[in-house]
Amino acid sequence: MPLVLYGHPFSSYTQKALIALYENAVAHEFRSLDPETPQHAPEWMRRWPLRKFPLLVDGERNVVETSIIIEYLQLTHPGPVRLLPEDPMAALGVRFLDRFFDLHVMDAVQQAVAGALTGDPAKREDAVLLARERLERAYAWLEGELADRTWAAGESFSLADCAAAPSLFYADWTHPIGADYPIVTAYRARLLARPSFARAVDEARRFRHYFPLGAPPGD
Repeated sequence: MPLVLYGHPFSSYTQKALIALYENAVAHEFRSLDPETPQHAPEWMRRWPLRKFPLLVDGERNVVETSIIIEYLQLTHPGPVRLLPEDPMAALGVRFLDRFFDLHVMDAVQQAVAGALTGDPAKREDAVLLARERLERAYAWLEGELADRTWAAGESFSLADCAAAPSLFYADWTHPIGADYPIVTAYRARLLARPSFARAVDEARRFRHYFPLGAPPGD
């Protein structure tokens, strides 16, 4: 029985899990949770009553939270691309960067998006300003951290890059990275050129009108 992933193509965290699946060509069935496919929702809600996605189903096992999903895939469906290093200390560094991108980049984007979705102009402006302040600090830290690295944690693509790809993709839409951060800009471009993420981006392209802050014409 193939793996099943419940999620939405435009969701950053769904994309994070999809990147890991695509990197190692792990066979799976994708079940989109959107109005066009309402038949998927009841089983998703039965398996995960907290109603968050993505959800990975492996037989009777339900795996939630993207970082856990990716670690689970490495344990149960390993492939040529090892997304967590074997060395424990190196793995700790990868896990830290994974949390950095989720908590300090993607969370800031979600703050701005949530403000925009209220429909209140004042709340939208306040949320966007706070998100931009947070993202500016994150970009500045990353500019030094990524120096002389191809990928987030070094020369190997990892869990951290699965997190970084959608985070920086949407972050640049929220607060453009800008000329002061050429290293971060170049890293984002490498992520977009990575076949696994390029596929996820293309699959989500028709949903760009959902982005409440407005999707730019590039990317």
